[in-house]
Amino acid sequence: MAPEKKLPAIKSNLTEQRLVVRDLTLSCHIGLTDEERLRPQRLRVSLELSLNPVAVNDDQIDETVNYGTLVKKVRDVCLKNNVRLLETLATQISEACFFDERIKTVAMRIEKLDRYPDVAGVGIEITRTRS
Repeated sequence: MAPEKKLPAIKSNLTEQRLVVRDLTLSCHIGLTDEERLRPQRLRVSLELSLNPVAVNDDQIDETVNYGTLVKKVRDVCLKNNVRLLETLATQISEACFFDERIKTVAMRIEKLDRYPDVAGVGIEITRTRS
């Protein structure tokens, strides 16, 4: 067996970084009518956060935007919500996503999965940028 060739070090710059949470499914009370709000509705939330890029060099969690923290914040907003519209909930979730100064933009989709029996999901997509 031939010895493995060592590749030369390549110099590069990190120019873009995104954090993605795809298809987080949870239940919460939301809806325009009292009847709709009586039972929890399944929601699906997907997020894409653009970050000020920071290379992780020391393999330490504090060098990153922690996706575990992000998911917990989204769950907390949904479980503690007292809103009627997905649009309002989307605003609350997206605002909670700016918990780290490295986060520049939040793009998200939120869908009700069981509102209509013949539709896979109805919802809204929004993008917010840190001001």
